[in-house]
Amino acid sequence: MTCMRKVIDEIYGKETKEGVGAAVRRSIGGGKYSEFDPFLLLDDFTVSPPAGFPDHPHRGFETVTYMLSGRFRHQDFLGNSGVIGTGDIQWMTAGRGVVHCEMPDGENGGRGLQLWVNLSRNQKLCDSEYQDISHKDLPIAEKDGVQVRIIAGESMNVKSKIITKTPTVYLDFTLKPGSKFEQATFKGWSTFAYILDGIISFGGDGEEKDVSRHNTAIFSDGDSVRFINKGSETARFVFISGKPIGEPVCRRGPFVMTTQEEIEQALSDFKNGVNGFENAREWKSKV
Repeated sequence: MTCMRKVIDEIYGKETKEGVGAAVRRSIGGGKYSEFDPFLLLDDFTVSPPAGFPDHPHRGFETVTYMLSGRFRHQDFLGNSGVIGTGDIQWMTAGRGVVHCEMPDGENGGRGLQLWVNLSRNQKLCDSEYQDISHKDLPIAEKDGVQVRIIAGESMNVKSKIITKTPTVYLDFTLKPGSKFEQATFKGWSTFAYILDGIISFGGDGEEKDVSRHNTAIFSDGDSVRFINKGSETARFVFISGKPIGEPVCRRGPFVMTTQEEIEQALSDFKNGVNGFENAREWKSKV
């Protein structure tokens, strides 16, 4: 028997400042949801030059940047660089160490989402790597007024090409007025949705909940989520689900490990330029 998920909590993403002058709406990663295993953070960010996220380190998790509009330039201390534009994805595994910058490309800035996905303890010190995916290569499926862009995982029997170290589903849904859909989920996985535009009604069987723009819906456990656009305008949201790791989380700024001792080691490695941070002290970005 199908066990439908329902909305058990709602978070409003209040705008704050992060980096250097960037406007950020944070849901996961703040307040009562400082983490939602395996997710550490979801930011809806808006940047205009000269604002952005200048040189900073990471260790122990993955960052997923999804551009909603505009262009974002990336550069790191390993010699990697590039630009992602509207609809593009960068799935970065920080692993044992990355120092990088993320800044708007061009005069108009941009808007995007950044998701932090935790890594299990035995993966935290893996080699750093990237998956840069153009919007042209992200599969899209459509049915009865519902369109879904499959960033990670599967929907409407269409699968993403992105490989996730921590099992993750990341979908971008657009619903025309009156359209509805039921998305299958893995039972036991942490699942939420962030509304980009319009209002979406989640649930069913008399337990529907309307969730509006800039709000995040936290779901109960179950093996599906039903949703409908009851409004008169097109609505859009991202749907994110992941398999919990079930390990302690110890974090300090851009480092996420499992113990305080590991955090201290990360700070020491970064300061001394060793164990994955060999170029950290000398490198400065040119963006």
